Amino acid sequence: MALSPSPSLLVVGTLALDSIETPEIRAKEVLGGSASYFAMAASLLGPVRLVGVVGEDFPVAHRELLASRPIDLGGLVSAKGGKTFRWSGRYHADMNTRDTLDTELNVIAGFRPVLPDGFRDSPFVYLANDSPSTQISTLEQARARRFVMLDTMNYWIEHEKAALFDVLNRVDGVIINDEEARLLTGEKNLISAGTRVLELGPRVVVVKKGEHGAFLFSHFVRHALPAYPIEDVVDPTGAGDSFAGGFMGFLARRGTVSLANLKRAMAYGTVLASFAVEAVSLERLATLTREEVETRLDDFLQFMSP
Repeated sequence: MALSPSPSLLVVGTLALDSIETPEIRAKEVLGGSASYFAMAASLLGPVRLVGVVGEDFPVAHRELLASRPIDLGGLVSAKGGKTFRWSGRYHADMNTRDTLDTELNVIAGFRPVLPDGFRDSPFVYLANDSPSTQISTLEQARARRFVMLDTMNYWIEHEKAALFDVLNRVDGVIINDEEARLLTGEKNLISAGTRVLELGPRVVVVKKGEHGAFLFSHFVRHALPAYPIEDVVDPTGAGDSFAGGFMGFLARRGTVSLANLKRAMAYGTVLASFAVEAVSLERLATLTREEVETRLDDFLQFMSP
């Protein structure tokens, strides 16, 4: 379908060097991080502005990959003498659960994003997983924001719940997984949990369920989509951030947040996530074309047709 020119989309998040183990692969210090996956996915639909921090050891090839797409790296800080954030994890045989083996915060410890002047007028903003206080600080710098979504995780829910409630009351939407939704609300039923999250302030709540798809909650509509069927999942890392990139990338491309656009954004997010898991790290997103995205989207829509 034809899309209109894109207003600017801003992502504030992490860039990382990931070490990944699955039953089939071992990959050491490959490109990862929420901002990397989000930006690469969203850039297939329109330009992205990226804010984050890396160390001096961040490979030039990774920076060049990001720069090869319509991703403005004017907000990417290289910390002198610092080491890039590192994460390592091992996936179980079902590829839905994983164990974190090691986390080295390095340069992201204590980092407080400062938006370049040219980024502060971004109307669409995605606050990737970070402390609520950092998310609030970033939010206050985005003076022209029209639609803001955030991500969070169990750690902030358990340790900074009051601050998280504060930021949830300031944003338009949140993207979380089913475990986080239940932990945040105390509800065991997923539908009840999604509805309760709406009561915390955001007008749009997207709850991801991995291979089982995603649910959209708002005060006006509920909508659910299955995951796109992928037979051979190589690396699930970054699937959620790729979903968010497709979701926000489509909304920014459209320039308006309507119920119809939210539903279609869910489909784009699902399709981008399906590509991300087909290869290690960002390898599949790096070769992906807009034409492939649209072809799979059509296929997905046909798959869901009665």
